[in-house]
Amino acid sequence: MTRRLMAMTAALVLSLGLAACSEEQQPAPEPTPKPSAGTAEEPRTLTFGAFGHPTELKAFQRVVDSFNATSQTREVKLVTWANHEQALESVLEGDAPDVFLTSRRDLRQIADADATRPVGLLLDERGVDFGDRFSRDAVDAFAYEDELQCMAYSVSPMVIYYNDDLIDFDKMERRGLDVPSVKNDVRSDRWSLAEFAAAAQFATRRGKVDGVWIEPTLRGLAPFIYSGGGQVFDEDDDPTSLAFSDDGTRSALDQTLAILRDTTLTPSADELRKATALQLFKRGKLAMIAGFRDLVPELRAVDSLSFDTISMPVIDSPATVGDIDGLCISADSERVNDAADFLAYAVSDAALEIVTRTGYIVPANTEVAGSDAFLWPDRQPAHASVFNSAIRGMIIPPLLATGPELETAVSPLLDDLVTSPGVLDLELATEEIDNVSRSVLDPESFTESPAPSESPTD
Repeated sequence: MTRRLMAMTAALVLSLGLAACSEEQQPAPEPTPKPSAGTAEEPRTLTFGAFGHPTELKAFQRVVDSFNATSQTREVKLVTWANHEQALESVLEGDAPDVFLTSRRDLRQIADADATRPVGLLLDERGVDFGDRFSRDAVDAFAYEDELQCMAYSVSPMVIYYNDDLIDFDKMERRGLDVPSVKNDVRSDRWSLAEFAAAAQFATRRGKVDGVWIEPTLRGLAPFIYSGGGQVFDEDDDPTSLAFSDDGTRSALDQTLAILRDTTLTPSADELRKATALQLFKRGKLAMIAGFRDLVPELRAVDSLSFDTISMPVIDSPATVGDIDGLCISADSERVNDAADFLAYAVSDAALEIVTRTGYIVPANTEVAGSDAFLWPDRQPAHASVFNSAIRGMIIPPLLATGPELETAVSPLLDDLVTSPGVLDLELATEEIDNVSRSVLDPESFTESPAPSESPTD
C-alpha cells in the first residue's frame, strides 16, 4: 500500500472515531414529520454529469434510471458533455452537477478551484471497499492534498493493437523469429522490444503494408522511456523540466527510435497526410498501433479486421501510461448525502457492468474488470486481459496545470525526433526538448537556444 493511501486510510479511521464520539454526546434528532394524508412529497432532485461516446452516455442513462427506480424520494437527472474539456469548463465556471465524471488529468485544476468535496469518508460510511476491491493505483491517483478528491471509475492503460492476420506469431515461431513465449498452450501477453521489432519486420516482409506507428507525443513515447529505465519528467510531483537528456532516457530512446525511425517499417509522411494511422490500421494497411480501451468498439465494427491486443514492448521492465476517470461530488452540492448514495451505487458491480458492456472502459472495480462483462471471451480482442495486467505497470504522471501548453511547446521537436529524415543527433535533440519544456514548466530558468550561426557571404 502506498504511503499516501495509508495516510488516507488512517485519516478515515480517525474521522469515523471522532464522529462516533460526537454522536454519543448529541441528543437524538427529532423524527421528521410525515406528510399529511393526501399530499405527495416532491422527490429531491440531483444531477449527474458525464462525458463520452453516445453509447456510453446511453449506458449512463440506464444507470441513472436503475438508481431512480429504487427510490420515490429522490431523482437523478443526467447532464452530458461531449468530452472532458467541456466538463472541466463547466465545473470551473461554477456549473458543476452534484456528481460528475472527470479526467484525472484535470484533477489539479478542479481541486485548486475548490470545486470538489472529498469522498473518502462518505464512501467509507456507505461500505465502499475502495482499498481492496478497486485498483489501488487508480484510487490513489485521485488523492490530492492528502484527501481522496474523487473515486476512481475507469482506468485504461496504453497497449498495442495488432492485426493478427498480418502478424501471425505461430508462423513467425516456425520460422525461428523472436515471438512472445508460450506457457501451458497460452501465448504471453507481454513481449520484448526485439519481439516487437520482429513483428513489425514480419508484417512488412512483402512490402504491401507498414509495420507500426507510434504517435510522436509525450504520451506515445512515455511507455518506452519508462520501460527502459528513463524518466519523462525531472521530478515526480512538481517538475521543472522534461528529462529527455537524462542518460537513462536517452538510452531508452536510442533503442526505441531504431525501430520508430526505420522508414521500411513505418508509414510515410505522404501516407499520413492522406489517412490517419487508425484509418490505415482499420484498412489492413498498418499492422500495429498503440491505443486505449476506447478503440475496441470502433475496431469491432470493422467486419474485415481481425485484431488482438498485447502489452507495450518491454525494454527493461513493464511500463505504460493511461487514462483514468473518476466520479466527484461538487463542493456546491446541497444534496451531499444523496450525491454520495448515487456515487456509491455508480461504482457498484451492477451499475459498472452496464457501462462496461459498452466496451469503451476498463472498470477500476477489479471484480467487474475480471468478469465476462469486461473480458467477453467470445469477442475481439482475445487477450482483453492485457488491459488488466498492464495496469500494474502503469506510471501515473505528475498533475500539471500546464499540460496542454507543454505538449504544444515540445510537439514539433518530438515530431522531428521520430520522423525527421537523415541522421539524428540524439544528444542535441533531447537537450533542446528539455530546454523548451522549461519555458512552460519553469519559465524563470528558461533560456533561448542560440540560433545557428550563418556562414559569411561574399
